[in-house]
Amino acid sequence: MSKVLPAALFGFLEELKKNNNRDWFNDHKKEFKAVEKEVKLFNEGVLEDLKAHDDVDGMKMFRIYRDVRFSKNKEPYKVNLGCSFHRVKPKLRGGYYVHLEPNASFLAVGFWNPEKDDLKRIRKEFEMDADELRSILNDKHFKPIWGGLEGEELKSAPAGFSKEHPNIDLIRKKQYVFTKKFTNDEVLAEDFKQKVGESFKAVRPFFNLMSEILTTDLNGESILP
Repeated sequence: MSKVLPAALFGFLEELKKNNNRDWFNDHKKEFKAVEKEVKLFNEGVLEDLKAHDDVDGMKMFRIYRDVRFSKNKEPYKVNLGCSFHRVKPKLRGGYYVHLEPNASFLAVGFWNPEKDDLKRIRKEFEMDADELRSILNDKHFKPIWGGLEGEELKSAPAGFSKEHPNIDLIRKKQYVFTKKFTNDEVLAEDFKQKVGESFKAVRPFFNLMSEILTTDLNGESILP
């Protein structure tokens, strides 16, 4: 498994951005396959690092090919390489993601699209008490790495919740995610995989809390089979 990403990574993606067509891609497919192979080896290394402290059962590298059927943008290829890492469900919740793109690389963790019942459960929890979450968000080992909570949110309170509630900033969220950006030089540096591992490990208190919420009822009783 590779500890560093290939130096040709961003150069290839920049050229693809300028020449986003099938003829160019087919002429340079050998270059793409070489880059893709090295990125996959790197991601496999990230997976092994995750397994050292979390129950992760696999990863998914997203294909370079775009689905243009329902998109106004008909360019056939993405100009990034992304990979997600899956925690073992149903006991563990949340996900990890690595996004590699020229001048737009980032890590992401959290809950991108919670199911309706999960979102309601999260909101009911924060309606009752959000002290533990706020403590995690402000922790000296967490905040310098991940910053503040991001994600889409409603403009007002969801149905059944008061817009005056002191935790309405958390309740109106539709997503619960964190992102961490990196420059091209940082991504290609020898210590990038180490930074990925440290960042992912730092989010565990958040994942632990959210997993506990999503596997129990409001009385704290397990809902798992």
